[in-house]
Amino acid sequence: MITLLRNPTQIITVNTKGTNFKHGKEMNDIGVLLNHSILIEDGIIKNIIENSRINESEFHNEINLENKIVLPGLIECHTHTAFAGSRSEEFKLKLQGISYEDIAKSGGGITKTMNAVRNSTFDELMEIVKPRIDDFISQGITTLEIKSGYGLSFYDEIKLLQVIKALNKIYKIDIIPTFLGAHTFPPEYINDNEKYIDLINNELIPYIANHNLAKFCDAFCESTAFSAEQIERIFNVAKKNGLKLKLHTEQFNSIGGLEIALKMGATSVDHLEVLREEQIDLIAESNTTAVLLPGVSFFLNYDYAPARKLIDSNTIVALATDYNPGSSHISNFQLIMSLAAIKMQMTIEEIISAITINSAKALDISNSVGSLEIGKNADFSVFKANDYSEIVYNVGKNLNVMTIKNGEVIYEV
Repeated sequence: MITLLRNPTQIITVNTKGTNFKHGKEMNDIGVLLNHSILIEDGIIKNIIENSRINESEFHNEINLENKIVLPGLIECHTHTAFAGSRSEEFKLKLQGISYEDIAKSGGGITKTMNAVRNSTFDELMEIVKPRIDDFISQGITTLEIKSGYGLSFYDEIKLLQVIKALNKIYKIDIIPTFLGAHTFPPEYINDNEKYIDLINNELIPYIANHNLAKFCDAFCESTAFSAEQIERIFNVAKKNGLKLKLHTEQFNSIGGLEIALKMGATSVDHLEVLREEQIDLIAESNTTAVLLPGVSFFLNYDYAPARKLIDSNTIVALATDYNPGSSHISNFQLIMSLAAIKMQMTIEEIISAITINSAKALDISNSVGSLEIGKNADFSVFKANDYSEIVYNVGKNLNVMTIKNGEVIYEV
């Protein structure tokens, strides 16, 4: 069946002319089309045509998008959506000036969420996570990355990944699973780090790879978590088992994680709040995506990653919420966009590229989603607005009124 998306006010194609990502200043070219419509066939973009050339006999179904703006389906490339429990008490401590690292050292932080996850059943986790996914879909998100990392045992990490896999079967959006067993050392291994690394390398990664439970292996390179040397050992095993690599790095301390990630060809490096000036060229010269997380900086009242310098140095930059219970309890993608503009000096056009094609690049799926190009998946977010600038201008307000995945309307106001 052929469907026509008729006459939106603007179509933002984020066209890449086949490269499937945007370096640096290329992010400002978002391909704004006026007086055009989109033809969809079998879940794929068949054509983008001028309204004057529409042949009424060429399609079987029509969706009227007058007074609306069409973007590629939004890509959320970094979340910790699969968690249980609350860390609101820690929020009080943060407001009193106690740092995220000090809370973690005192037994709070990730460990507290770990306990909540371990005490939750598979079915309970499913019901906890579903409304969060529904919320993302309502914002126009058609691809959602979700990490494990709050189980930190063989049983509970596998439980989380199985929950994510089951949710991917239920929902029509694409849910990309990431293994984050190297999030922190659980209490039972705090005095025997090597034993936990052995569990990750010898048991968890092979099982996950054999049962197709994750696409990526992620880790947290930080003074309160894993060293660069430990990360390298874990990543070597992950690569041998066919997992692609991501890394949380340069968030609070620079301890060699970025260099290891780039050396090993990581798909993305995420955070980068304390990135040093001399490291910027290292990322810019690579094809690794820099995923920036302004929600963390806002939530922790902390430094923002140097987005302007990264883009001006020709880096591939993406944006994400880092939705999690401790350092970025923010699932509002629109707020992230506005923070990027106001606090990180990104242009609106750069932001749109960062939440579409470059976020797709960060998940290694930009050959099929992230831009509106003929032959790509018919994934769209549809906003009630007169100009695309309104999406970022309306701080924290969701203007998305329709989410389309593979040519099918899956959400509509």
